[in-house]
Amino acid sequence: MRQMVWNWGLILVGALVYAVGLNAFLVADHLAEGGFVGISLLLLYKLGIPVGATFLVLNIPLLVIAWRLFGHEFVAKTALGVASVSLFSTLTARIQLPTHDPLLAALYAGVVTGFGLGLIFRSGATTGGSDIIARLVRHFRGVHMGRTLFAIDVMVILLVAVIIGRETAMYSLVALFVASRVVDFVIEGASRAKSVMVISDRYQDIADIIHHKLGRGTTLFVAKGGYTGRSRHVVYCVVSREEVHRLQQWVSAVDPRAFVVVGDVHEVLGEGFTFDTDDAVTSPPEGATRPEG
Repeated sequence: MRQMVWNWGLILVGALVYAVGLNAFLVADHLAEGGFVGISLLLLYKLGIPVGATFLVLNIPLLVIAWRLFGHEFVAKTALGVASVSLFSTLTARIQLPTHDPLLAALYAGVVTGFGLGLIFRSGATTGGSDIIARLVRHFRGVHMGRTLFAIDVMVILLVAVIIGRETAMYSLVALFVASRVVDFVIEGASRAKSVMVISDRYQDIADIIHHKLGRGTTLFVAKGGYTGRSRHVVYCVVSREEVHRLQQWVSAVDPRAFVVVGDVHEVLGEGFTFDTDDAVTSPPEGATRPEG
């Protein structure tokens, strides 16, 4: 119950933030968007029909179809997202902050609307529209959702270019891009962690350095070379970004021929990152990180 209340709260807050960004920057500077919101904005600019009303009417038949195919929980959350965006976009229609600079408006709109959408997506819901269409196309045709969503956005932006103008369409693309990056940031988190994999014959020495000098845990596993067929030991660990350079130097000193791979980690949950040893209720599994020494 608590999780459900939390998710529904995220949907409401996200919808409010999204609606404010929509009206304050996109509508205020006469810019557009992709998907059903983009169509709603076109009808607002050309016919004066409120965005909230158009967005709700366009989504109702899709929600009915989705209810029969995708389950009640998903559709209930999405229906709340659709209704909230429709309601808040109407209530915040007078909140407009025109910048008189389309590029700035696109950037601001991307950040604010992206943050709002990220909160909605993080709750497990969507704002309906093109997302439901993409799910339907995948269900009946097996086409990847990303391709369908991209195609819908392209078609809407082309409509914007034809009806309003190419310059508006280009600035709207900027807003779409920024929003997508902010959505990823909100969903995946802002972890400052890096994953490191080290392949070396001196794996135990390297693991000991990580344990004693960084205070981090490691996971050891055996891999097989695809070309040589030779078994090699691999050391895997997760460290902070600030620790990566030091680790690379220590590994190089121990084994200059070691093969090191460093990758981004979007989110880390566990000891040393989200709680300390004293906060742990149970012992962490093998390979879990340890607190910094």
